[in-house]
Amino acid sequence: VSGTHPNLGWLSYGALKGDGILIVVNTVGAALQTLYILAYLHYCPRKRVVLLQTATLLGVLLLGYGYFWLLVPNPEARLQQLGLFCSVFTISMYLSPLADLAKVIQTKSTQCLSYPLTIATVLTSASWCLYGFRLRDPYIMVSNFPGIVTSFIRFWLFWKYPQEQDRNYWFLQT
Repeated sequence: VSGTHPNLGWLSYGALKGDGILIVVNTVGAALQTLYILAYLHYCPRKRVVLLQTATLLGVLLLGYGYFWLLVPNPEARLQQLGLFCSVFTISMYLSPLADLAKVIQTKSTQCLSYPLTIATVLTSASWCLYGFRLRDPYIMVSNFPGIVTSFIRFWLFWKYPQEQDRNYWFLQT
């Protein structure tokens, strides 16, 4: 339940469901992602491309908002469709690093993977899975399970192909 588009989707899902935890966590997440995008935009040399991508994302979000809030009048159907929509985005977010895994296996190097990010992913995915299990909410539970699976695959890759320390860093330690 992270990233700007999933945050806003899960925020809407939480609002529709009346779940304060989903509302607070995803409001904070969306605010932090927005600050990140603004900071990136400020320092990015290719502002036009980033502005176009941001405008496209906002357009897609507005279309989604219009669909769910205007064309699906039944609140229960809206909750189910929004839950499915958010789940698909969250699962795709967790599965997107699989492209890097092929590179890791080919090069036998985990240089392109972040160990701290893997730890954070497994912890947040497991937390959301447990929260979804506690609520008996399959959308929250199932959508975060791939984050656990892909994290354990990355842990295995870190074990199989340990990162070599940077030689310059090693030199500074001696």
